Amino acid sequence: MITGVVMDNYNVPLPGATVLIKGTSKGTNTDFDGKFSIKAKKGETLEFSYVGMQTQTAKIDSSTNLNIALADDSTLEEVVVVGYGTTTKEAYTGTATKISSSEIKKDRKRNNSEKALVWNSKSDKGEFQVKAEALQSNSQSLQGKVAGVYINDANKKFKGNNNITLRGTNSINSKNEPLIILDGRPISQKEMQVLNPNDIKDITVLKDASATSLYGSTGRSGVIVITSKSGKVEKLSKRQLKKKLKELEEAQKQAPNQWPVNDPIQNESYESFEENAFESPSTAPLSTFSIDVDNASYTNIRRFINNGQTVPKDAVRVEEMINFFKYNYTEPTNEHPFSIHTEYSDCAWNSNHKVLKVGLQGKNIPTDNLPASNLVFLVDVSGSMNEQNKLPLLKQSMKILVEQLRKKDKVSIVVYAGAAGMVLPPTSGDDKKTIIDALEKLQAGGSTAGGAGIELAYKIAQENFVKNGNNRVILATDGDFNVGASSNTDMQTLIEEKRKSGVFLTCLGYGMGNYKDSKMETIANKGNGNYAYIDNIQEANRFLGKEFKGSMFAIAKDVKIQIEFNPQHVQAYRLIGYENRKLKDEDFVNDTIDAGELGSGHTVTALYEIIPTNVKSDFFKEPIDLKYSKTENSSTVFGNELATIKFRYKKPDGEKSIEMVQVIENKSIPIENSSEDFKFSSAVAWFGLKLRDSKLVHNKDSEAIKTLAKKGISIDEDGYKSEFIRLVETVK
Repeated sequence: MITGVVMDNYNVPLPGATVLIKGTSKGTNTDFDGKFSIKAKKGETLEFSYVGMQTQTAKIDSSTNLNIALADDSTLEEVVVVGYGTTTKEAYTGTATKISSSEIKKDRKRNNSEKALVWNSKSDKGEFQVKAEALQSNSQSLQGKVAGVYINDANKKFKGNNNITLRGTNSINSKNEPLIILDGRPISQKEMQVLNPNDIKDITVLKDASATSLYGSTGRSGVIVITSKSGKVEKLSKRQLKKKLKELEEAQKQAPNQWPVNDPIQNESYESFEENAFESPSTAPLSTFSIDVDNASYTNIRRFINNGQTVPKDAVRVEEMINFFKYNYTEPTNEHPFSIHTEYSDCAWNSNHKVLKVGLQGKNIPTDNLPASNLVFLVDVSGSMNEQNKLPLLKQSMKILVEQLRKKDKVSIVVYAGAAGMVLPPTSGDDKKTIIDALEKLQAGGSTAGGAGIELAYKIAQENFVKNGNNRVILATDGDFNVGASSNTDMQTLIEEKRKSGVFLTCLGYGMGNYKDSKMETIANKGNGNYAYIDNIQEANRFLGKEFKGSMFAIAKDVKIQIEFNPQHVQAYRLIGYENRKLKDEDFVNDTIDAGELGSGHTVTALYEIIPTNVKSDFFKEPIDLKYSKTENSSTVFGNELATIKFRYKKPDGEKSIEMVQVIENKSIPIENSSEDFKFSSAVAWFGLKLRDSKLVHNKDSEAIKTLAKKGISIDEDGYKSEFIRLVETVK
């Protein structure tokens, strides 16, 4: 992998410069900072070119870093301003602006030498710079000629001897949605959604320079150019394009519910699912599911609420909200790695119903007794990560994790963008400076070959496998894969194959706007893994610092729960959440079926809403009498049993499951006498059901949810439960 920077002869980076392997069609372009990366072989020649610059070549030797300075082409007679790059597509508008060298000369003559806006001794060659001391008096000279040129000295940072090269982009608008062009004419997102795919001939996505150079400021958020099979392409002038856009904006204002404007989550992806319905123990006596220790949904919801945005329904996974919080369960005292706790009380949101809480508490292993770790950081450095709440936050997060490592632990770093590569070979956890220095050097740019990155990361993890140790890939990304294996199905197949290696997986999600939660959840669920969304440095400190052991060290894997309800006392039941963790009943005893992992000191909580027998409910109708489902003398044999619950788990390096069984007594206590854990977990579930607009809940009053939550927060050392109450207060 060859990396470097392309600059002009003033050491100013050149965005959009072409880097090509000579004699081939393989190439790339530099990013906004003039940086490039390209995979090439030793002995091949790279060719660097840029409009108005002399083409230069460099032969590849043993060095993997090339910094190239291109000289000006003296034959250039005029400057063509096209934003940050060039395009080989035919322009549908006339928005490119030209400034000839004669205009530059005239501007110099109009102003004295101290006040000249455009100043350079070689301006005849098409070079021009801004003399800083002339900015205030001459800021209008290029406005109207070069789209987006705006100069302001509000911070008083300009000095008289500074020269500033103008490479300005177009004016920034307030919208986040991409511009959509159909046959040369702008259309709304609603119009695009109703297009017949069979009528589309070609779709091109333009970003950054290629978008703004053709479509000005309206293309700042990208442009989707669609060509239909039957339509005739309209070549609009700049004035015609503005007129069409104004008409489109007016239509959006008049019908805001039909024309989505400024939707900040339109490019985010969430897996759609239906909430669990009530089931009869007569027809469905068993409920089987995998535990889930993920808590990404809660932090993602917190991000939406704190930003004043509506929470997408499918972003709400109630079980992940419940399991974000820690509960006061006692640790196991026997040979098993976790203890079991159950509690049966009133349902807060449906007064005639009951709630059964099932809690697991993992054994807390002292840090000194933890096995050695073989960690591979798999870091997304593609262009989509080039935002403050993505790669920069990711680096700071990883530093927190590095601080937890010991001498016997080792870390490798793999990155992926257009291709994948290793940037840090296995390094001792004691050598923290080397690891952190490698993280600091990471920069974003390029497409997203997630599949290739995963392949390489697992390969390195397997090559350095520690027997009886903690072997884990830590994937940090926004989930926006678009090269190679990228669909959810492709990723699921890839991860299921890699799971067999014995390497565990942790997924860390970052960013907003194009966040792909559906991919991240799929990967974590199928890869012996867990999943967290890092919305700020405090969350990074919680998940990777305070809860490092629970997040990174599994004490049990493939943990499954199966519960059988007694129809004598249970008319109907439903599992709250865990919709995408449900298993077939026969999968409970099938050791080849994957399930969730439990970490050191981790707690897992599940809630069942129960309609007792002889209770009339709006949400469930009794099934017709079934001849063969009746159990003779059940009232005598199992009269005091509410349910029987079974657990199966494997040791982290085991392949055979171990089973635990516990009977739950039919003894309900009033909610006032229930534990604080019961009250608080019920309040969290209630809030999640409100956010999902559950059709199985009548009462969705935020004040009632807050009142219940307050009764369960006496133990709140880190303030997370108090923060939850503030979120409830925010959502009316």
